[in-house]
Amino acid sequence: MTGLMQTQVSAHLEVDTGLVSKMGNEQKSMSKLFVSIFNVPLAELEVLWLADRIERLAENERHYKQAITLLSSKILK
Repeated sequence: MTGLMQTQVSAHLEVDTGLVSKMGNEQKSMSKLFVSIFNVPLAELEVLWLADRIERLAENERHYKQAITLLSSKILK
């Protein structure tokens, strides 16, 4: 199971999204649990967590999709 956002993880685990967020934000040991549950590398989970965090931070901004696209192009140079 790769490419999941926090809402999808919480739905799969049948727990509150806030709990998944708290586990990702505050308890690094929980990351090991996710690694074992989903059988994915820790780095991949960290990337997914960061992508979800960036999206939640920017999603209410008027031009967030364009900003993300611009940022992506800068990073890939």
